[in-house]
Amino acid sequence: MGLEVFPPAWSALLRFLFGITTIWLWCTYRKHPLWPAKHEWLPIIKIGSLFTLQILMMNTGFNATSGINGSILISTNPLFAALFAHVLITNDRITPLRAAGLTVAFFGVCLTLLQTSESGMSFGNKGDWICLASSCLLGYRLIASAHIMQKLDPFKLALWQMMVSIPIYAVVGTTTETIKWSAFSYQTVLALAYQGVVVAGLGFMASLWLISRYRPSVMAGFNFLAPVSGVLLAAMLLGESIDTLVIAGTALVALGMILITIRS
Repeated sequence: MGLEVFPPAWSALLRFLFGITTIWLWCTYRKHPLWPAKHEWLPIIKIGSLFTLQILMMNTGFNATSGINGSILISTNPLFAALFAHVLITNDRITPLRAAGLTVAFFGVCLTLLQTSESGMSFGNKGDWICLASSCLLGYRLIASAHIMQKLDPFKLALWQMMVSIPIYAVVGTTTETIKWSAFSYQTVLALAYQGVVVAGLGFMASLWLISRYRPSVMAGFNFLAPVSGVLLAAMLLGESIDTLVIAGTALVALGMILITIRS
């Protein structure tokens, strides 16, 4: 809904201004220090750069596909997180059950990308593939963040990864994008406030705090809720239709995420 007025970079900029304010107010209230130490700046800049690119790709992808497809594809990030965790984290290996979950989720993604029309079948549009690439980058960022947070406070990382992104989004937005003021409404403001306060503010703090204390691939696995809720909300709020392929793809992605999450 926010993208109907504010293009990708502008949406990210406004969203994270809300998010930065939320985290700063919360940490100030809790008297939690936020200024990084000298040795913390380099990892913050590294994660912040990944974060900036991933969010810009996500917004760009969502802007070029349906809300349903975007929500399913971006929710596949636990699939990529499990693969990266297997390679980068010694005690977070892929078990047979998690391998089955990865396989099921992969087939769900394939069904989501499969599109039928009067002219025949196609396998995803540009927006779909950008969303999928963003999901892959998000999976890697979650694992990299978990590794960095062994030495870095999660609340600092949540705040400063957004601070790093702000000037980049400002430059991209002002030089390449045009805001559609004719479509502006109170729903747009509420949509951006929700993305900023609830997701980028409270959500990022909770997510990074949990990832710093539990296996990152398992925590990421709880994102299986996202494709289900995303499809339902896209239908309710955007009036998008849910066809058989969408239902099957959503079910398989959700089932795959559950299998990745289950622990013996």
